[in-house]
Amino acid sequence: MATETEFSFEALTGSAQRHIRVFQLHQFLDRFAMGLTVAVVALALTDRGMDLFQISLLFGVYSLTTMAMELPFGGLADSIGRKPVFLTAVVASLVSLALFLSTSDFHVLALSFAFIGFGRALRSGTLDAWFVETFKALAPNVDVQPALAKAQWANAVGLAIGAILGGILPDLLGEVAKSLGVGIYDVSYVASFIVMLGVFIFTMFAIIETPRPLNAAALIHGLANVPVVIKDASLLVLKHPTLSVLLAALALFLMATNPVEVIWPTHAKPMLDERYANTVIGVVTATYFFSIAFGASLSPHISRMFKRRHAITLTASFACLATVQIALALQSSIIGFATVFVLYSVILGVSETPASSILHRCVDDHHRSTMLSLRSLIQQLGAALGLVLAGTIAEIYSTPIAWIVGAVFLFIAVILILVLVRRLAE
Repeated sequence: MATETEFSFEALTGSAQRHIRVFQLHQFLDRFAMGLTVAVVALALTDRGMDLFQISLLFGVYSLTTMAMELPFGGLADSIGRKPVFLTAVVASLVSLALFLSTSDFHVLALSFAFIGFGRALRSGTLDAWFVETFKALAPNVDVQPALAKAQWANAVGLAIGAILGGILPDLLGEVAKSLGVGIYDVSYVASFIVMLGVFIFTMFAIIETPRPLNAAALIHGLANVPVVIKDASLLVLKHPTLSVLLAALALFLMATNPVEVIWPTHAKPMLDERYANTVIGVVTATYFFSIAFGASLSPHISRMFKRRHAITLTASFACLATVQIALALQSSIIGFATVFVLYSVILGVSETPASSILHRCVDDHHRSTMLSLRSLIQQLGAALGLVLAGTIAEIYSTPIAWIVGAVFLFIAVILILVLVRRLAE
């Protein structure tokens, strides 16, 4: 690997600075649109008459659709271009929102969640790959990790602000929605639809990509070429020990952390007064996203502390995360829980970009989108396995025990990344 120079935003050319700002704004808008529904999706489904089992089935439809389509559409983005695939993802999101707003029928809602998964699969590894490739062209041999951290910061802030507004809108406009004969939570979905239209327009005009052949023949060729691209990417992982170790560690990382991110509201709610429990959980949810954004902004500074050796940064963050996860499991008061949870979220934000930086240095442009999709697929498999295991342990013993067991996976990931440190040093 070529030696990279340290990132300095002020030292970048005007084009490189503009590229980062455009992508930051794009990430903010896209995640803001998603965040508008994050805080109310379960409430909106309950309002439509769904029980907890049906809600879990709907999220299962989303997960299965995403995992089934991750790699094929990552390969397609490598073949026909990132921008057209992302625009298709936005259209899928708009269709999903429209279906959701139109029905209370379980089967139609399942179709809506399938479109959410379809859009997620299309998004994965598209504009992220475009951003890295264009940045490398505009700023050759400059460390990309701080640029990725800036994008991740915008991403998390968009989710946080969207979640806050998505929770406030039903209270502000709920009576108006009732007078129109719709559910109070539909106002958040309508707002998301409007912002998503803005994302489509912004992508059309602000994201500049060298056009690739995009006609029926090119599309057919791109789809036909997907198996070859996937095979090549899979062989690349098998032949490249650095990628193999990194992806294994990231799967373990999600096995440990995803159950915390999903289950924590059910664990924290009994600590709260019933009169304001939902409000506090909403505030903590927004704080969670803001803390991840703060962690992302700290990531370049922490990386410099470790002399931009990203594998060492990742080792330290995983070790800290495992320790804090155990501390989180031991909290019995809401003040202690919220304090430790904020620290936990900050470390999550710190840990994201070092892993991305290592991956991007190991992959050429031809396989970048596919590799990002493969990473997403492996992480989702790890997350799904972690949830099943954590749910079983929590049912038999308790949620804190499940989280402590999950921390063991993080310590195993630390050992794998230490192997990676040695390989990169050699």
